[in-house]
Amino acid sequence: MMNTIELIEKMLADLKKVRGVEACAAVSREGLLISAIMQNKRFAESFAAMSATMLGAAETVITELNKGVPNRVIVESKHGMLIAVGAGPKALVVVLVDSDAGLGMVLLELEKSAEKLKELLS
Repeated sequence: MMNTIELIEKMLADLKKVRGVEACAAVSREGLLISAIMQNKRFAESFAAMSATMLGAAETVITELNKGVPNRVIVESKHGMLIAVGAGPKALVVVLVDSDAGLGMVLLELEKSAEKLKELLS
């Protein structure tokens, strides 16, 4: 039987198979890296911290404006996107996608992954 970390790593491996996904990570709400699949492993911890800060800031702003809780934060550039999705009160899932990624499919799989992570950590 797989332990929680192995199940999280499998969830990330499945997410990484989605066309256009270059990197993905499971991150605690405090910005600590749980697990990541990325080329530059040295960058994984700061990637985790900055992604959690970004989503936390967006949640604070949107909540203060009485617009509910945001589903996700998307940062777009000419070369791709960074998407962070909350996974319950304890974590978030973050993906880095290239500019040709099919956004609909990425978002669908990202939501499924966030739901899995939420269940694994509850």
